[in-house]
Amino acid sequence: MSFSVGKIIKKSYIRLIRFMHKPLMNKAGEDPYHAVIQEFVTLSMETDNASILEIGSRNVTGVTRRAMFSHCSQYIGFDILDGDGVDVVGDVHDLSRHFPPESFDYVYSISVFEHVLFPWKAALEINKIMKVGGYVLVTSHPVWPPHELPWDFWRFPGGGFHALFNEYTGFEIISIAEGLPCSIYSLAQDAPAYDNCFHTLNQGVSVIARKTGNFEGDLLKWEVNASDVLKTMYPKSVVD
Repeated sequence: MSFSVGKIIKKSYIRLIRFMHKPLMNKAGEDPYHAVIQEFVTLSMETDNASILEIGSRNVTGVTRRAMFSHCSQYIGFDILDGDGVDVVGDVHDLSRHFPPESFDYVYSISVFEHVLFPWKAALEINKIMKVGGYVLVTSHPVWPPHELPWDFWRFPGGGFHALFNEYTGFEIISIAEGLPCSIYSLAQDAPAYDNCFHTLNQGVSVIARKTGNFEGDLLKWEVNASDVLKTMYPKSVVD
């Protein structure tokens, strides 16, 4: 009973907060974060018989995106765990073990890279299985509460993606934008944090990069495996 009452109080509090902030809220369809995602969908329509790979395709939240790419002739859902929406099970750190080189015209992941232990290695693996001239979309979070623990490793401001998608990794960034704005209020009595409530933070970031060629194999080496570092597994529970 107390659990149900707690959920009701939480939902009521959320509705109150949303009502108070309604004049400041942007419409989701007008947000830069969503605009970049739509740009990627439009790009995927320009290739005949396009092949597309979704990384992190398991239906965890009830939101799926396969229908957005119904125009693609081949759609493969890839995830570290089996489940609804998953065609191939595997680790993104070893993506090239599951697919031949230059298999896909398009690759995308939504809110996945914060859960990838070595995102730089994932970027290189994506390069291996993409066709030259193909596009990759990655979305993640500059700011977000901890989730899917214990596999929650990173937060990405827009500038951080320049370290993953650049001439050395075989990419050029086409579009990048932060969005889903929010405000925070510090609960710590720490002077540098007092003014944070006057700044806007962003909960989402989207980046599109085009593969320009193969990455510098001799320059970029990372022989450490995620399985050698982690003794845990991504949680199987579905988010309520």
